Amino acid sequence: MPTSGHLYDQAEFVAAVNQRIGTFLAEKKDQVAAIDPQAAPLVDSLIALSRGGKKLRPVLAWIGWRAAWVHAPVETEDVQPLLNLAAALELFQAAALVHDDVIDRSATRRSQPSVHIQFEQRHRASGWAGDTAHFGTTGAILSGDLALSWASELFDLAAEAMPANALRAGRVFRQMHTEVITGQFLDVVAEVSGPTATEEEAVRRARTVLTYKSAKYSTEYPIELGCALAGGTTELSAALAEAALPLGIAFQLRDDVLGVFGDPGVTGKPVGDDLREGKRTELIAYGLHRAPEAAGAELESMLGNPDLTEQDATQIQEILTSAGALSHVEAEIERLTARSTEARAKLVNLGLTPGILRDFDAVAELLVSRTS
Repeated sequence: MPTSGHLYDQAEFVAAVNQRIGTFLAEKKDQVAAIDPQAAPLVDSLIALSRGGKKLRPVLAWIGWRAAWVHAPVETEDVQPLLNLAAALELFQAAALVHDDVIDRSATRRSQPSVHIQFEQRHRASGWAGDTAHFGTTGAILSGDLALSWASELFDLAAEAMPANALRAGRVFRQMHTEVITGQFLDVVAEVSGPTATEEEAVRRARTVLTYKSAKYSTEYPIELGCALAGGTTELSAALAEAALPLGIAFQLRDDVLGVFGDPGVTGKPVGDDLREGKRTELIAYGLHRAPEAAGAELESMLGNPDLTEQDATQIQEILTSAGALSHVEAEIERLTARSTEARAKLVNLGLTPGILRDFDAVAELLVSRTS
């Protein structure tokens, strides 16, 4: 096992993060099962959700950590604080996903049943009394709560090992909590409050939800937390954040496109799920305001319909394409990607090594070109 943040390559780092998460959750499962074995599924669902994957948020934290080394050595050569931070970010995301699937009533996540559906299946298979759906929702909420609590526990372990930098990093970590939960609520409000009078207002609302619910915690905060925890300067943190946030926004815009146009075999979610949930994304905002009146009214009538068929979803795809909504969002993704590229090019002036910049570029490519 490497003893310095410098000595990892990305594959080694991802493997180490997976090992840390696996070890931590195994310990937590033992702790929960010692209270009563019937509670172990609360942790099993998190183990399944956290297993594998590209670990892009931890990788961004790793890049921020290494960037801080350019200016001064960290307080310790032990990488355990970085691994604890990376695991904290993954469990924070797990909590967000579990709760988001409950809120959106999504039946699948990563080609497997969502956590609340897994608890429903357990209730049904056990022949237990009471409301199956309510049991599923309850189990998922509590599992997500545990993930959020354990994310904080892992962050505290990381911060305790880096006392000189703990206060600054802690402020960022707590701000991330506040913004994601606020963004999630605004997403729900957008679904139920109906259309806005102007395209400008609709896009503003959609971009606010996208930024605070997903984009910042997916890119900006991970790289900023890695830098801050390792003692990087505020100037460096700001420059890294400037390069990362446009990628987060582009990442989520791509997710919105995949939610309507994606291949279910690749995305792991049924086609049109975002439409059934009534998501008021930028893609939808452009479609509603740029389509001919009759087509816009048809789109509005189908949005949020839980019984939307694949044929209906195809019709919505045609409306969004012919109205230019899809091409406009694709152009916005390109613009944001270019903005990040320009910001990353400036990082060389802060002394970042070619290796760090290459890793940052590789993450950027994965974020904006993904198909799932």
